[in-house]
Amino acid sequence: MDYGRLLEVRTGLRQFLHWSDESARQVGLTPSQHQLLLAVKGHDDERGPSIGDIAGYLVLRHHSAVGLVDRAEASGLVVRHPDPEDLRVVRIRLTPKGSRTLDKLTRSHVEEMRRLAPRLRPLWEGLDP
Repeated sequence: MDYGRLLEVRTGLRQFLHWSDESARQVGLTPSQHQLLLAVKGHDDERGPSIGDIAGYLVLRHHSAVGLVDRAEASGLVVRHPDPEDLRVVRIRLTPKGSRTLDKLTRSHVEEMRRLAPRLRPLWEGLDP
């Protein structure tokens, strides 16, 4: 086992997540709201993710995802809309404010990932089966 490599990977990931959380707070979001916006924008269905999808992406219970969406909606970041194919399902979309905020965060995150890549990429080498 390569405990040193595992330590470096986990440390690098934790440092990135800490940086990411602080970046979200600097633009007025909680880390969970940032992840919510990313889950909505990154979802591959043009109708938007359902609450169940959000819960899966964020590893939350359904009722916790509902509460997160409630707070994000009250902040003007997302809106709910009925699924056109199944009116029992609620879908989530970003508002213009949510989209602008996510775009700003995404630019800085991509820059940070590019900065970290040379340090982390070698840690993955040789791990292929």
